[in-house]
Amino acid sequence: MPAGIFYANGVKANVLFFDNREASKEPWTKEVWYYDYRTNIHHTLKKKPLRFEDLQEFITCYNPLNRHERKETWNEQSSPEGRWRKFSLDQIVACDKTSLDIFWLKDKSLADLDNLPEPDVLAGEIIENLEAGLNSFREIAAALSDQSQFNLFSSVDSCKIATNVFLVRVCDRIGGSPNG
Repeated sequence: MPAGIFYANGVKANVLFFDNREASKEPWTKEVWYYDYRTNIHHTLKKKPLRFEDLQEFITCYNPLNRHERKETWNEQSSPEGRWRKFSLDQIVACDKTSLDIFWLKDKSLADLDNLPEPDVLAGEIIENLEAGLNSFREIAAALSDQSQFNLFSSVDSCKIATNVFLVRVCDRIGGSPNG
């Protein structure tokens, strides 16, 4: 999922679907289907929230009624922007640390600096994220006033967590790292 969908919790998300099968000496999985809804997709909580219509292409590609007839929309030559593609188990195992975090689409914002949003749009998004961060701090402050809600963390730990979530949100929006 694109960054920004679950900012309320400071989470980036991937959605995985598995079949529940009995254990086997040989892996059941022969290939894994991916739909890249991260690269070159931009949503915000207020101005451009994720809507059901945004997922319609994925639903069509996923083909839940007959998943054995799925077809890739990605092709290196004819459709390099296709978001739906499969990888064999061998391809995944060959990845560094057998990672399921696979990218194949070119991130236009990294490759083409002329493709950045207008400064006023970028400034508006930064303001929106700062306000969301302030709202998170307000919620924490309200919760701190009722200590019964914070049995797991001390006030200092809660503030550290909130600060880290806030920094990750801001840095994610401007393409930086909270650690420098």
